[in-house]
Amino acid sequence: MFDIETVSAPIGVYDSGIGGLSVLRALREKLPGESFIYVADNAYAPYGDKSPAFIESRAEQISHFLVEHGAKALVLACNTASVVAAHHLRRLHVLPIVAMEPAIKPATQITQSKVVLVMATTNTIQSQSVARLCRAYAKDVKVILQPCPGLADQVERGQFQTDLTRRLLTEFIQPGIAVGADTIVLGCTHYAFLAQEIASIAGAAVTVLEPSDAIARQLARVLPHPSKPRQPAAATTYYTSGSAVDLHAFLASIGEAAQPVYELPADSVVAL
Repeated sequence: MFDIETVSAPIGVYDSGIGGLSVLRALREKLPGESFIYVADNAYAPYGDKSPAFIESRAEQISHFLVEHGAKALVLACNTASVVAAHHLRRLHVLPIVAMEPAIKPATQITQSKVVLVMATTNTIQSQSVARLCRAYAKDVKVILQPCPGLADQVERGQFQTDLTRRLLTEFIQPGIAVGADTIVLGCTHYAFLAQEIASIAGAAVTVLEPSDAIARQLARVLPHPSKPRQPAAATTYYTSGSAVDLHAFLASIGEAAQPVYELPADSVVAL
């Protein structure tokens, strides 16, 4: 049994910052009847070099915020938060939780050269989740695990095509291409905003895998009470632990419809 309030309840989407907006876009396309609450933990982004204990605590606090605001499902639109905190959050909450993991499995299935380059944050690269994926699916494939310090920071600043961003991308991509990688896995949602630059540096023969559509399909499979499309379109509410003005400006820069952005209440999510 369920009631109309359950069906119309929002889906909570959480990222360390703005990277998860690429996932949110795919979720809205796949599930046009749903409303969403997006939380960007911009004040502490990026998570790539934060301690696992810090990331787990932030994820716990923000998940409680989303549940208290009626979320019927949670999407961890952040690879680092997913590999560090997803198991912990699933012990705390009974609602569906969809988490990210680098697309190593599909990459190993499509590579022709048997060399795959995985670009991700330091925490994701060093995680047990990535080690497990490599053991399970990369027995006959060389997987190059490339940490990309500083790259998510560039995205957070909106610097998609600057000289520094291109220098960092070249530094992280070219060694893998030089040893034959024909497939690149984007293991951080922030990197989706750099997909065109990555493809340009890697070359036309290289496939770039970005997981947003797969996450949207997974949410559609596990969502217990999907909503029907409605007119006008369902709303998205944005929260940030950083500057609401800055997040609003970023949303405008990527062509999102004008939506109010709120700062997380100080008594709802306490910094550690």
